[in-house]
Amino acid sequence: MTYRTQRVAYLFFATSLLLLSGQILYGFIMAFAHMGLDVLHDYIPFHVARATHTNLLIMWLLSGFMGATYFLIPEETQNEIYSEKLAVIQWASYVLVGVVAIVGFHFSWWEGRKFLEIPRPLDYLVVVNVLLFIFNIGMTMWRGKTRTATAGVLYAGLVAAALLYIPGMIHTDHQTHDSFWRWWVVHLWVEGVWELILGGLLSFLLLKLTGMDREIVEKWLYVIVGLTFMSGILGTGHHYYFIGTPSYWLWIGAIFSALEPLAFLAMAIYAVVLAKKGGRRHPNQSALLWTIGCAILSFVGAGFLGFAHTLPAVNRYTHGTLVTAMHGHLAFWGAYAMIVFAIISYAMPQLTGRKLYDSPIASLAFWASNIGMVSMTAALAVAGVTQVYLERKVGMDFLAVQKELEIHFLGMILAACLFTLGIGAFIYNFIRYGLPTNDRVGNVYGPEEPEKIA
Repeated sequence: MTYRTQRVAYLFFATSLLLLSGQILYGFIMAFAHMGLDVLHDYIPFHVARATHTNLLIMWLLSGFMGATYFLIPEETQNEIYSEKLAVIQWASYVLVGVVAIVGFHFSWWEGRKFLEIPRPLDYLVVVNVLLFIFNIGMTMWRGKTRTATAGVLYAGLVAAALLYIPGMIHTDHQTHDSFWRWWVVHLWVEGVWELILGGLLSFLLLKLTGMDREIVEKWLYVIVGLTFMSGILGTGHHYYFIGTPSYWLWIGAIFSALEPLAFLAMAIYAVVLAKKGGRRHPNQSALLWTIGCAILSFVGAGFLGFAHTLPAVNRYTHGTLVTAMHGHLAFWGAYAMIVFAIISYAMPQLTGRKLYDSPIASLAFWASNIGMVSMTAALAVAGVTQVYLERKVGMDFLAVQKELEIHFLGMILAACLFTLGIGAFIYNFIRYGLPTNDRVGNVYGPEEPEKIA
């Protein structure tokens, strides 16, 4: 590592992978329940498993984003983190809040709002935690020797994500009003400001891995930011189709949701073209694979599959079915999980001084997890289309349809086993790296080449 305080990123990376392991475990509990094998129902009912599964997803991704930021910002600003001690306190408080929330779910201590189940007292602690993080990173940038668009876009995304958590805390007794504000958090995170975080991380990795000129990389970044805001903000309307809001949201949601894939398409083109034109043959091909894979699968999962069922005429049938789960799994994996794995793959050799990249274990992690996730998406697609037809067209009872779908979850579980093998390989390789060194080790990849087109 170039800066000693970058080592704090390790705490967040390790936490992220531990939380991901928990999410996978609860995913298996849900999948077996869908097969009719809900043997843990008396201890972990399905709704508890579901809330835990989805909230662990948010927690491990946020932990990954924080770790990535603590690693990236010192290099972009050419300055040590403002307060390493504050970063450790912020990490410890984040873990404490997360553990209390997950345990609370198992004792019915929650708000019961999808994706925002965390109890209100813990909401305030989350706000304090995020403010500590934003302050620490902001002060690091303020005192830095350089200011870059990559760091600026990343920081803007983090600040906006913090601000957009507030609408979810607005109290209302009306179901439509509650859903309206809830989507300000959920949609404007994953289809808005999180894309800025993704763009900042993608820009950093492409600069490091391809050798392209910074000016060119960051011009692409501005294009992506523009497309994200042009489509993502009013694209929130596709969540308002059938919750009791005015009918004009059908038109607004349809038009701007149709434009949302453009941002992800731009990201895919951005990554592939720059990787092809870059003059640097970077030794860490594993990190490059995760980076390019992120850009491509984010377009497929978030862009294409999102568009496939976001228009009102289609969504009236697919809304609330496994088609949404199909889109959600590949979207979160491609857009956000893979970029976290990419930054971990790039950072760990720098943090520890150990060159364990591009080993057979690293290759197994990439291919097994990606093939497994694509296969899970296919299984959910078949189950989702079947559900739509039987429920929305034939008119069968919901529970009767769930019985018919049980067989499809056998394929889902088999694919999930392959996915878990890949994640297990990634975690094993992460453990092999060991703890970060207490000293600066410099750039283990060798001297940096000029950031220009070869």
